[in-house]
This record gives sequence, C-alpha cells and structure tokens, in this order.
Amino acid sequence: MVESGKHDKFWTNPSVRALAADADPIAFVTEKAKSLVFRAVEDGWQGPPFDPFWLAKYCGLSAVPRNDIPDARLVALTKANTVIEYNPNQPRARVRFSVAHEIGHTLFPDYPETTRNRMQLLQERGNERLRPDEWQLELLCNLAAAEILMPSGFIVDEVDGEISIERLMSLWQRFDVSPEAFLIRIASATNQPVSIFAAARLDDGSLSDFRLDYCIPSPLSPVRMAPGLRIPNDTVLKECTAIGFTAKGMERWGGTEVLVECVGIPPYPGRTYPRVVGFLRPRNQVASEQLAIAYVKGDITQPRGTGQRIIAHIVNDKSSIWGAGAALAIAKRWPEAQSDFKNWSIAKREDFDLGVVHECKVSDDLWVVSMVAQHGFGQSTKPRIRYFALRDCLLRLGTFASGRQASVHMPRIGTGFAGGNWKIIEDLIMETLISRGVRVLVYDLPRSREESQMFLDSAFVASR
Repeated sequence: MVESGKHDKFWTNPSVRALAADADPIAFVTEKAKSLVFRAVEDGWQGPPFDPFWLAKYCGLSAVPRNDIPDARLVALTKANTVIEYNPNQPRARVRFSVAHEIGHTLFPDYPETTRNRMQLLQERGNERLRPDEWQLELLCNLAAAEILMPSGFIVDEVDGEISIERLMSLWQRFDVSPEAFLIRIASATNQPVSIFAAARLDDGSLSDFRLDYCIPSPLSPVRMAPGLRIPNDTVLKECTAIGFTAKGMERWGGTEVLVECVGIPPYPGRTYPRVVGFLRPRNQVASEQLAIAYVKGDITQPRGTGQRIIAHIVNDKSSIWGAGAALAIAKRWPEAQSDFKNWSIAKREDFDLGVVHECKVSDDLWVVSMVAQHGFGQSTKPRIRYFALRDCLLRLGTFASGRQASVHMPRIGTGFAGGNWKIIEDLIMETLISRGVRVLVYDLPRSREESQMFLDSAFVASR
C-alpha cells in the first residue's frame, strides 16, 4: 500500500516521476518488485540463492554476456525485445546484483525509450551523458534488486542475535549478494530497532558534506529520516574513504542522537568517493520483545489472554464452505461465523475476491476475521497461496486490530493446504502487523503425544 504525498521537491528524475507521480518512489518501486517476486515464487522460482537469470527469462528478457562493457546494461529495442547485456568477468555477486538491477529498470514505464536514448548517446558520443539526478533512478533500481535477490522472509533466521557491521559483513557473502542488498533486507527481517541508510558525498565540488539517499527503518525502529538530509562533515562517514572501510560513532542526525555503524561501498557511476551504507540505532534502545511474534503451543479456537481478540485465518476465493484445516475447526467452534461468511460471500459476490477480508463478531471481546488469500482449493502442482493478496489482507487486518486495540491470534496461516512458505508469511506479518504495534500470537498444535507429554513433564519439574 503506497501512500500519496508531496515528493516532487526531492525526486526530480523524469523516469522516477513517471513511475510514482506524487507517491513515495521508494515505497512504490518496492511494492512493484515484491509483486513480481511473489508471482515468480508462486510459479516455481526457488532459492536461496535466488537466480536473477531465471527471473530475467521469466520476465521475457534475454541475458547476453559481453566482455566489452564495464558492468551491465539494458538494451530495449521494444518492450517485447529487451536484452540484458552483462560482463561475465565481474565478481559473481556483482554480476547477480547487476542483472537484478537491470530487471529493476523494467519496472519503470518509460524504460524502452530511456534505454534507446542512452544507446544513441553511446553510439554518437562514445559515452553516456547522465542527468545530474540520474542517481535517483539508479538508487531505486538498487532497492528493487535487493527485493529480487532476497525475497521476503528468507534471511530471518540469519539475523537473529547481535547486529554489528562486522557480523553482517561475514553474513552477506553467504547470500551471494552485495552489502547494500543485504542491509536493505535486514530492515524488514530483524526485530531489532535499527534503520538502514545509504549516503553519498554532495556533488557540489566541496566534498564537505554527505547527502542521505535513503533511510529504511525496521518495524521497531523509531529512527526515520527523509531522503536529502544533509549530514555534516564531522560524521564518521568520512572515515569510509575506501570500499570495505568501516566506522562507528555516536552522532546527531537531524536532531536525533544515533549510533552509526557503516561501511564504504562502490560509488555511483562517474563519482570518485565511495558511497556509505550502514545502520542507525537510537541512543537509548528499549527492549521491545512484546512486539515480536509470540509462538505458543495450543488450539487456535482457545485464544489466550483477555481484552479484544481477533482470530485470523485464510480462506479460498472459490468456496464459501470451510471444509479443512483451521477454518474447519473454527467453523465447528463458531458455526455462526461460517454461516455469516457464507451469507456475505453470496450476497456480496462482487466483493468476494483475493485480498479482501470478512469480520464476524462471535462474542463481546472476540472476532473471527477471514482473509481471502488462497486461489482455489484441492490438489495443485503449485502453491495456492497468493502472497500479495495475503499482504493486502494483513494490511486490512492491521487497521481493524489497531482501531480496536485488539490482539491477533492465528495458526501458521497459508502453510497448510495453501502450500505457502512460512518465512515469507512471517515477514509479511512483521511488516503489516508487528510494525503497527499489534500483538500477534501464532498457535502450533503439539505434533505428537510424546511432545505433549514432554511439555507436561517440564511443567511438572518447573513447579517443584
């Protein structure tokens, strides 16, 4: 969901304006990249590592090696005839990111025309005359590449525990991606209050200050800063004078005191000094364990706690009868919820579609929310979950829960008959519910009688 706003003062590149108009381009391009990734995963794209060459072919793009170009480029004769040319002699991670970056260019509606113009300049003048604001387009394609190479949820297990620039430097090599791509994904994967940033020296000739290119907060981070913020030259960023150089320090950015940890990465094309990426922590971090997903062993039809509560589950877009899984258990416990959903799906047939939700109040403090995020039912060679529809449902659920200060209780939605990947779904829950302060409990039934006995035994020992 992309919010509208006044972004024209900062975002001036015509391709960026053509993409997002007056919406936030960072949010807009991220949405488009996620949509592409979800469709590809649903159609069989597997990883990690996720192969950008597979995705290029999936998008109808040819990938052609060229030894006479420095990195990679998009050659678009028409929208139906577009080629990614890449230098195969570059390091593997750079090749992968470059191909993903060029796929990102195709998310912009004017890419065939802008690509042809660039190729004409190359032929006529021997080099590209980049616009002064061309870095804006390149930046957004970098963000799209991060979404492509590390789809939501696949690095959650890797970023538990300490987050430091040294530890992250050892991790991103395992994912065969660039430091920037890895750090961007950290923003959505971690439960810690950190914000990922990228900055570059100003191009006014003085090289005295830095410009903040973007700041992406994790769901629990209070540090949120607008692109274009001017960072004074006494920052530790100036210590990152070479690629791979790191620095740390406590600083005040835009009136906020933050701990900065950063590393130098390759500059924008045509620039000399490295760009700098890293993360920001608030000076006084407060543990926020209560805002993490809580996993419990139990029955979803017996939601824990008091106050306003919501039981959320997934249904398909073809049937109004809940005949399996958690939905069936909910129907047996609250038949009025099943009956209400059936009546709604018949009376509002035009609204019964992927991405919508239906709420039914079953007691003074309990609701059942049905999320239409599964396409069809029965056996299928591909997963029936539709991740983008689920994200829309969760966004609506977040608004519903926030307005009632309600906790949300759910099974591992989408992983049963829908065939979804829990790591992706967990990431979506973090993004749409946890980030809004909604308390979420996920219920797992004990897998066996032995496991149930193990919990009983441990409870007995603890009580002695």
